[in-house]
Amino acid sequence: MLKINNLSFKVDTDGADKEILTDISLEIPDGKLFVITGPNGGGKSTLAKLIAGIEKPSAGQILFNGEDITGLSITERARKGIAFAFQQPVRFKGIRVEDLIRLAAGKELSLTEACAYLSQVGLCAKDYIHREVNASLSGGELKRIEIASVLARKSMLTLFDEPEAGIDLWSFNNLIDVFRAQREEISNRSILIISHQERILNIADEIIVLENGRLVQQGEKEKVLPGLIGTPSAVSKCQGVRS
Repeated sequence: MLKINNLSFKVDTDGADKEILTDISLEIPDGKLFVITGPNGGGKSTLAKLIAGIEKPSAGQILFNGEDITGLSITERARKGIAFAFQQPVRFKGIRVEDLIRLAAGKELSLTEACAYLSQVGLCAKDYIHREVNASLSGGELKRIEIASVLARKSMLTLFDEPEAGIDLWSFNNLIDVFRAQREEISNRSILIISHQERILNIADEIIVLENGRLVQQGEKEKVLPGLIGTPSAVSKCQGVRS
């Protein structure tokens, strides 16, 4: 379980503190799929980075499976079972796709096993498995390869920051299937997705709404989603996904 207590985050802007997140408290129990949504600039990505250890909070506490991880680095949190998929995937010159997936899995995988993860995200394995993770790949291809590596890791808590960003409509539809399958299989693992997309919100167990750096709503999808539909600032119906 992930538990966040009174988490705040400030940045220095021209000598003055700017509050990005203010007094956030929430719980993400095991075996659940949560989606964080809300207007742009509301603090969603910042919250994900604080959970992953990329940023450090100004105040508050982060507990994972009962352990205080507030001061741990991103590497230490990864060892504890937290994985993070960036909105803009990192390129690794000189590393092949198959090596990245094996590194993520933390064990030796057969070529067939590595290819299976690529197939899950809609990539033809034979066309990608031996390629380098570099500039020759498009943003959408990198996004899907990163998701494949995250799936291979099988972390206790997986964070996806706007996984639909920069991918085409077919890939987006495939991505929904991936998350739906993960939701059915996660049992003791949890998934936290940052997204504006209604179709992703529709597969959530619970929805968290952030606005102006504050938690304004959290609850079961059936209770929260109807109030968001038709609210352009909170949810876009597949806008930004290229056809």
